[in-house]
Amino acid sequence: MIKLDYSNVLSERIGEEHGISLEDIESFQEQIPKIEEEINLRRDTDFYFMNMPFQNLERIKEVGKNIRENFEYFVVIGIGGSALGNQTLNESINGLGYNYKKYPKFFVLDNVDPEKFSSVLEQIDLKKTVFNIITKSGSTTETVANFLVILNMLKSYVGEDWKKYLIITTDPQRGFLRKFADQEGIISFDIPKNLGGRFSVLSNVGLLSAISSGIDVEELLEGSRYAYTVCSNSKILENPAYLIGVIHYIASTKKGKSISVMMSYSERLSLFVDWYRQLWAESLGKEGLGQTPVKAIGSIDQHSQIQLYIDGPKDKIVTFLKVESMERDFKIEGDVPAELEYLKGKSLKQILDALMEGTKTALIKASVPNLTISIEKLTPYSIGMLIYIYEMATGFSGLLYGINPFDQPAVEEGKNFVYGLMGREEFEEKLQEYNLLNKSSSILEV
Repeated sequence: MIKLDYSNVLSERIGEEHGISLEDIESFQEQIPKIEEEINLRRDTDFYFMNMPFQNLERIKEVGKNIRENFEYFVVIGIGGSALGNQTLNESINGLGYNYKKYPKFFVLDNVDPEKFSSVLEQIDLKKTVFNIITKSGSTTETVANFLVILNMLKSYVGEDWKKYLIITTDPQRGFLRKFADQEGIISFDIPKNLGGRFSVLSNVGLLSAISSGIDVEELLEGSRYAYTVCSNSKILENPAYLIGVIHYIASTKKGKSISVMMSYSERLSLFVDWYRQLWAESLGKEGLGQTPVKAIGSIDQHSQIQLYIDGPKDKIVTFLKVESMERDFKIEGDVPAELEYLKGKSLKQILDALMEGTKTALIKASVPNLTISIEKLTPYSIGMLIYIYEMATGFSGLLYGINPFDQPAVEEGKNFVYGLMGREEFEEKLQEYNLLNKSSSILEV
């Protein structure tokens, strides 16, 4: 079960200047039929993620079983949605200590930082490792660069059997990696052509690593199917995706809340917050619109960011993530110094919950709008629900803003400059533009 408490965004709780009235929220109800008509028209194109809860898992489960039986290390080579989704599933469901006690150990190469690359290589044995290369385009610079290094290493270390150590997840028809996989007979999975990377976690992109690390993906998709049903409710106040979307839209466009903070009081959801940051920023940050998503972890960031949230500019809306029941807890017992007697008999979870409640109350007092999403327990089912709810909230929000939440033109511009700098054919003009834009420099060297 997931609960969304929006009491602390309402004007009756934090005042009219920064709060939102129920009437404001319900006033968007008249837009819902038109928005839902648009969503249904685009379900098999832009909103393709809506189909993921209903996919067939037979083949990917078979390959995952083979990986568990034959490999000790699983390495994802990907970036953005091709990496964050995998990391989110592994850490939120398998926990923080998965690599210390279970196999296959899970790693991600999501950057071309040679120090990170080296640190992963130091922890694996190439002859016992399967590499899952994930890129929709088949040409993402960071991904193909890391892949080419690994490919050369595999050919040197394992010889003619190098193909057995690779699995490619990419576009069903286009791109270098699709052609490479088909020509070399390498095991491959498709990324549906209409599915964007940041919406792909519940597809082949995220499910292979999940199955390989022992996650019950049937339960994961069952949770997403339930969320699909809940998020099909046309009433805003009964649909968590619509409610999240409308509240943030009003906060952004009418209340000056240009920053969306997500603060998790469970470190197992730390990477979910990273996933949310990409989803919210890349989907909605267009045409001068959208909010800047900021990550915070409770109670750590009570000692770094909360000062700003309470006493700084009133430009933020905060979403707390709370897990009701954790797998383990520890109680303070035995002799306790007199001045710390108030902690005796308390568990760490009790203290964590009190820290969150104290922070929420301080935000209320400062008229900072905040929501709380409470998750009964971190299971494949609840994570499947949470992911789908936020995917739908993001797509829905894009339609409220009147923008396309499924493209990323500014990201593509940066990629094109990289192609020019790296000497890729047909990008000579981008190199010329780069040189023009960077023709002068002001540098302080100390």
